[in-house]
Amino acid sequence: MLQNNAMLAQLKQQIRQTTPRAEGVIKATDKGFGFLETDDGESYFVPPPAMKQVLHGDRVEAVIHENGDKKSVAPEKLIEAGLDRFVARVQKREGHLAVVPDHPSIKNVIKARLKNSLDEATIADGDWIVARLVRHPLKTDDRAFFAQIDELVAKSDDPAVPWRVTLARHALEQECPDAGTDWPLMDEGLTREDLTATPFFTIDGEKTRDMDDALHVATRAEGGWQLSVAIADPTAYVEEGHAADLEARTRAFTVYLPGQNVTMLPEQLADDLCSLWEGKERPALACTLNINADGSLGDYRFFAANVKSHAKLVYDNVSDWIEGQGDWAPADDIAEQLTALRDLTEARTAWRNEHALVFKDRPDYVFDLDPAGNVLAVRTEERRIANRMIEESMIVANACCADFLAQHIGHGIFNVHRAFEPEKAEAAQEFLAGQEIVVEREALTELARYTELKRALESRDDAWLDARLRRFQGFTMMSAQPGPHFGLGLAAYATWTSPIRKYGDMVNHRLIKRVLKGEQAPAEATQQLTEQLTERRRLNRMAERDVKDWLYVRYLTPAAQNQDTFEAEIMAINRGGMRVRLLENGATAFVPAPLMHSDRSKVVIDDKEGRIQIEGEERYKLGDPLRVVLTEAREETRSLVARPVV
Repeated sequence: MLQNNAMLAQLKQQIRQTTPRAEGVIKATDKGFGFLETDDGESYFVPPPAMKQVLHGDRVEAVIHENGDKKSVAPEKLIEAGLDRFVARVQKREGHLAVVPDHPSIKNVIKARLKNSLDEATIADGDWIVARLVRHPLKTDDRAFFAQIDELVAKSDDPAVPWRVTLARHALEQECPDAGTDWPLMDEGLTREDLTATPFFTIDGEKTRDMDDALHVATRAEGGWQLSVAIADPTAYVEEGHAADLEARTRAFTVYLPGQNVTMLPEQLADDLCSLWEGKERPALACTLNINADGSLGDYRFFAANVKSHAKLVYDNVSDWIEGQGDWAPADDIAEQLTALRDLTEARTAWRNEHALVFKDRPDYVFDLDPAGNVLAVRTEERRIANRMIEESMIVANACCADFLAQHIGHGIFNVHRAFEPEKAEAAQEFLAGQEIVVEREALTELARYTELKRALESRDDAWLDARLRRFQGFTMMSAQPGPHFGLGLAAYATWTSPIRKYGDMVNHRLIKRVLKGEQAPAEATQQLTEQLTERRRLNRMAERDVKDWLYVRYLTPAAQNQDTFEAEIMAINRGGMRVRLLENGATAFVPAPLMHSDRSKVVIDDKEGRIQIEGEERYKLGDPLRVVLTEAREETRSLVARPVV
């Protein structure tokens, strides 16, 4: 009877309205308690009993309890679950089935059931699975979490666990697409120029199979160079709307992981029919462009062609030859082109240094694996002259593509990068002013002004300033409309040079062909497609990082046991410590604050400024070099822990 009492209901509503509450995200700790962190930076203690009703990452509304000057919260309402679809390990105990999420901050053992299509006999303790959370204590009357196992990812003893688990975590495909074996060339109504006698060449890694660009370069009598870029043409085989095209659209990119590639197109196309193998005639989409002696871009022309690579070259061999090292030497007709391409590259780099922007060279780290996936070594590959030659050739070809699409169609798939979004430009301006660098807002939002500012900042060679400024900067996005690429300092940038590996490049190929055939351009790419391409690129990069983290932990476990010392640089600072990159192999390790000093109270971390004080003196800041001792390698969280060498 009391439940239907209107006055009681009104009283309950009044109590609720006057009870202090907070909304935020749950952050769990290893000790059973946690914190509720609000959007405005407040943090409330969540005691262990209350933590049993929530998971790390949950967004909740909670009641605030005050006990003197101490505050804690009791979660009351789930706003958004932090866990939905997740990767976990199976736990079987006395006939009961449960899962343990593979997450560094979630240690809960969650009761589970199998999807109807799965056979429990095929799933054993320790196996890796994909599950979904189907019950949450704050959403149901059930006081416990409950999950459903939807997919077996890998058996516990599968040597491919790092790859399979990572791909499953990011919902990426495990295998290359299988779309049949019959791939005749289509009649596209294009006239293809016969360039099979022209000595094109490729430069790639020694093990590369999906070669999508070949070059020919000649020195012009009036000065400068003529560069011809021939690009593999999968759209000559794959019709728009075909099953293979739809699958490529879904995948968006080839996923490159250490020791394994998951191709966007069927392997027969990616590694054979479309790949520009030496001595094989291939259809291509080509661009011949003129580069002036000062490195500026002249006229260009797109056209369809048939080409034949006359030489498959390897980066290191070419770099050694140009630098006068080693025994390898190219054929005479190729040697003359390589010399010209080197000169073109130096001129083009000088022009971009003055009129656009050039990325700082960072080494690549390559894993050497045995057949079982064990890491034998991690090699450092510097970006040498041959790498730069290909990079500059692709940049200028893509700049031509952006100009071509903007002029003839007005849309395509463009890479747009605005250094500072409008909402962050003011904060960046204030930050620079604090460093006694006075700039106008236009220097952060207009391309020409920004390139001047960027060159001025780089001349200071201040690693801390560069790292701090990146916190205000945006990311590269895919766009159907032309827009500036601040990172390159170019007015527009649209890639077409990797259609075997990127679906956006296939889209641009088809648009270029329409112009060549005089056909009306289709409607511009939808926002849904450009957002999907941007998101898939993000997932691919995360997957590559996650597999590398797993392999680094396995590779560096002996070094952690031996407490080996490494040269490093500080790449991030947060409230708990700092993240460093080991320069020898590219691995990242976390240095927690308690390992910086035996008395944690003497370590003061300013994560916003990227600085750390110890005993009142600044000891570390973003970008600083330092030496660290590797102390732990934790495979369960794929993380490395280090301490500074004092």
